[in-house]
Amino acid sequence: MSEETWHAARLIPVSGISGSKEQEGRATSALLAVLSSVREFGRALTQPLGAPAAPVQAFIEVPFSLGDKKFYPDGLLKVVRGRKTWTALVEVKTGSSELRTEQLENYLEVAREQGFDALITISNEMPTMSGSHPTLIDKRKLRKVALHHWSWNHVLCEAVLQREHRGVVDADQAWILGELVRYLEHPRSGVMSFDDMGPAWVPVREAVMAGTLRPTDAIGEQVATRFGGLLQFAGLRLGRKVGGQVVPALPRKHLADPSAHVQHQVARLAGSGRLSGRIRIPGAVGLLEVVADLRASQVICHMDVEAPREGRPVTRVKWLLRQLRRAPDSVRLEAFASHSRGPGNSELLRDVRVTPSLLVAGHRRELRSFRVAAIYPMGSKRGIGRNSFIDSVLTAVDSFHRDVVKELKAWSAPAPRKDNATSGASEDPLAGSSMGTEDPREGCLQARAIDTAGSSISSTAEQGAGAGHDVAQVPAQRCGPTPIPEAVDAEVAAAQ
Repeated sequence: MSEETWHAARLIPVSGISGSKEQEGRATSALLAVLSSVREFGRALTQPLGAPAAPVQAFIEVPFSLGDKKFYPDGLLKVVRGRKTWTALVEVKTGSSELRTEQLENYLEVAREQGFDALITISNEMPTMSGSHPTLIDKRKLRKVALHHWSWNHVLCEAVLQREHRGVVDADQAWILGELVRYLEHPRSGVMSFDDMGPAWVPVREAVMAGTLRPTDAIGEQVATRFGGLLQFAGLRLGRKVGGQVVPALPRKHLADPSAHVQHQVARLAGSGRLSGRIRIPGAVGLLEVVADLRASQVICHMDVEAPREGRPVTRVKWLLRQLRRAPDSVRLEAFASHSRGPGNSELLRDVRVTPSLLVAGHRRELRSFRVAAIYPMGSKRGIGRNSFIDSVLTAVDSFHRDVVKELKAWSAPAPRKDNATSGASEDPLAGSSMGTEDPREGCLQARAIDTAGSSISSTAEQGAGAGHDVAQVPAQRCGPTPIPEAVDAEVAAAQ
């Protein structure tokens, strides 16, 4: 029998998963065990929730009583450091299973009675924004206990970042974390990517095309919420490549009130037929904005770049062109002048490469910034695969990051140049002559020779002065403590 057909032994096997209950239990046990085993990974997930920097203790299916009922949360995390103890209940869903409001509110009540700090939910549901929860919960239940949500893709992204980019000190722990990554990436683990825009996608798309969508329509809120989750998923995918946290960037008022953000998206969708969002990428010169134009069937990605603060306008345009050498010709460039409103000059990259002055034609004011944009075809299907909206957005984000974002660098002022005339005046007038030797004995030899012949130099100076000529006085260099050999004394005597 060939060894190619043999299956390697794994720490967390995927074989034997017979149903959703087994899938959920195995994923829960695997994740909590790795959280307690790999210290860096445990801290990366729990410290943002308020846990102290200490090893994580993990338990599964801990029984609790609430009145006359018994409850069995999927897990419990406990972190102790000194006098501080942080404890959180854990509820897990895999596959297409969704979190239930009634169950979560019961667990919140259990956590309140036990004096626990938080309830953590884990599922494939993507929240609209970081820090929000995909399930509607009575806010009165959250006065004493915090509610946090991890999507499985967030957990997978953190595991990859910790193993591949941040690092794990212990080699065995790094291998254990790699086994968790391998398990979560397997399709039978129950971890799913963002693969559906929801049942409201097709009706909303058709209403936008017909111009009949209203800001108060509930189906618009569903699509806006799903689009926020899609940008979250796009950021997680991109973060695994760049090795950092890629998160949506929202105004402060929308961060404080997620419902206001959804209403803003629905109003814009009904008015202009567009959905949009911005992503913050570590090391990028600006925010990446993603716009889905449902009426034009286009996905537009663009990023604003500050122009250099010195140089002629054409010189500033050439500075941008040098950074976009590998960008496709279809990229669109737009230049904005200082203290001006409205759109600026807009041209395709292929034309600006030939004639850079096209982008600044008619500009009398100083250039303030550039906008680099690319347009991609938009899919129409709600799921994944060919001609799907989700795949078209993910492809657009990845392509724009590869072709444009990675190439752009912020402008920095050049280092000040040294003034040769000023620096030359302050230098020793004898610098570079034979008296500037590295050998102190040779310098002393020259100084003694000059001192010995001092009378002849003085007489020559007096004669030159009498004739009306200027004679430069050569300063004598002091001799150091290094003794001069007898051969050198002989040479000086011969010179005399």
